[in-house]
Amino acid sequence: MDSLHVSSKSRKRATREDILDSAWDLIAARGADVSMAAIAAAAGVSRQAVYLHFGTRGGLLTALVLRADERFEIRAAFDRAARKRSAAARLDGYLISWFEFAARILPVARDLIRLRATDPDAALAWEDRMAELRTWFADLVASIAADDALSPEWNVREAADYLWITCSVQVWDLFVNDCGWTNRRVATVLRRSIAAVLLK
Repeated sequence: MDSLHVSSKSRKRATREDILDSAWDLIAARGADVSMAAIAAAAGVSRQAVYLHFGTRGGLLTALVLRADERFEIRAAFDRAARKRSAAARLDGYLISWFEFAARILPVARDLIRLRATDPDAALAWEDRMAELRTWFADLVASIAADDALSPEWNVREAADYLWITCSVQVWDLFVNDCGWTNRRVATVLRRSIAAVLLK
């Protein structure tokens, strides 16, 4: 009986992973307007199965964002950047890590942002991710200030706010999709301009 229960749980977990992989690949390839039916077909399951696993489209997007954190190891990348000795190196390490991550999650993030107004799950997921990002950036700025490397025109809270807004997925989306910039160009310009504004 126990082995049957474990086997059932394993199958459910595998199905969930298949759905997430299919959803990620489709949204990355086609953009945010991929239907739940298309995701189900790509995963080889019914549309009902997708809803049973995730509840709503917002629930699916929430799971995708959390999976992206693990898949692209953003926390580990920030931890490595935080250990760099100079303030300038820490800031650049954070920015490199975040911009690589932002480019990868943009299609999913755009859909999550769009759904915030109508889907409570999507709104909650977005608020949770942004709260964590703001904490990461606040810790970074505090470490820069502790090294006496923060420009005197800034206090820690406002500098962290500036960093969070300038690094937002919405800003990235404007550069890439409205202005036609490449991901590499956006990252290069923002890294240079943020350092010039925040550091002594």
